[in-house]
Amino acid sequence: METDRMFSVILLSIVAVLTAALNGGVIIAIVNTKKLHLPANYLICSLAVTDFLVSILVMPLSILYIATNRWILGCVVCEAWLSVDMTCCTCSILHLCAIALDRHWAITRALEYASRRTPRRAVVMVTAVWTASALISVPHLFWRHSGDADLHGNCTDCKIAHDHVGYTIYSTLGAFYIPMALILILYYRIFVAARTLYHRRLPSGARRNVNAVGRARLGACCAAPTSLSAPEVSVSDPALNAELSGLSSPACVSQAMGDRGDGDGRTQIWASRERKAARTLGLILGAFILCWLPFFVKELLVGLQVCHASAQVSDVLTWLGYGNSLVNPLLYTSFNEDFKKAFKMLLHCNDHKRHQFPGNVQG
Repeated sequence: METDRMFSVILLSIVAVLTAALNGGVIIAIVNTKKLHLPANYLICSLAVTDFLVSILVMPLSILYIATNRWILGCVVCEAWLSVDMTCCTCSILHLCAIALDRHWAITRALEYASRRTPRRAVVMVTAVWTASALISVPHLFWRHSGDADLHGNCTDCKIAHDHVGYTIYSTLGAFYIPMALILILYYRIFVAARTLYHRRLPSGARRNVNAVGRARLGACCAAPTSLSAPEVSVSDPALNAELSGLSSPACVSQAMGDRGDGDGRTQIWASRERKAARTLGLILGAFILCWLPFFVKELLVGLQVCHASAQVSDVLTWLGYGNSLVNPLLYTSFNEDFKKAFKMLLHCNDHKRHQFPGNVQG
C-alpha cells in the first residue's frame, strides 16, 4: 500500500472510531440520565443514532474501498452500502433541520409550544425525518446499475450514478439545499428573537413583572429555569443553553424584571451576550455548511454534467461530509451543562469500575 494511502486510511480510521465513540456516548448519556429524558432530546438521540450508524456502517466500507482502490465486496453489498450511505447522511442533515425547527418553536411560541412539546410529537418528528430520508435516497435503486462489473458480474467500482439529471436535482434539493435554506432562516429568526430578549427593557418605576409571554420566553432561554415551562425548554435545547446563557444569571432576571442598574454596564453585558449567541450559532451553521456544501455543489455540477470530479476529489468531499457526524455530538451537547454532568458521571463510573475490578482490565 502506498505511504499516502496508508496515512489516509489510518487518519480516516481514527475519525470513524471517534465518531462512533462520541455518538455512542451521547446515546448512553441520554438513555442513562433521567434528567435528559425530554422530548427534544429524542431528536438529539436520534441524530446521534444516525451519526453512529454512519460511523459503523458507512465509514468502514469507505475506508476499505480507499485502501484497496477497488470494490471487492460484490454488487449486492455495493447497493446496500450506497443506500445506507445516502439514507443515513440525508437523515443526519434532516435531523439538524428538525432540531432547528424545534428550537425555533420553543423560542417564538413558548407558551403554546410548551404544552405541545410531548414525547409523541418528538417521535412523529423523528419518524417523519427517517421517512423523508428514505423517500429521497431510495428511488435511485429502481434504475441504478452497480458501477462497472467484470465478466463474472462482480462490481469493481461502487459509486453514486449521475445518469439521471432529474433525480440529481431532486435528491440534492431534498437532502441539502432546501434543509440548508430552512436551517439558515430558522436560526436567523432564533437569533433575532434572542436579540429582542437581550434588548428588552422595562422603564424604572414601571411594572415589576413581565407579561406571561415574556416570562415564557425568558424561561425558554434560561439555563436556571424560573417557570414551569422553562425546564422543558432549556434542558432539552443543548446549544441554546450556551446561545442564551447570559439570561440565566440573577442580573439578567433582575434586568428583565425592570430593576435599576448602570445603563452603560448593562449595555456592555447585553452586547457581550449577543456576540456569544452569534458566535455559537455561527459555529453550528458554519460547521454544517463547511462539511456538506462542497459535496453537494460537486454532486449537482457532476449530475448536470457541468464538470467531472476525480476519485480523489470525490473521496475528500465525501469524507468532509462524513466529518459532520463527528462534529454534531460536540456542537449539540457540549454546550449543555446537563450533558456535561452526564458525561462526567459516565467517565466516573468507568473509572470506578476499573479501580474496583483491576484484574478485569489487565485481562
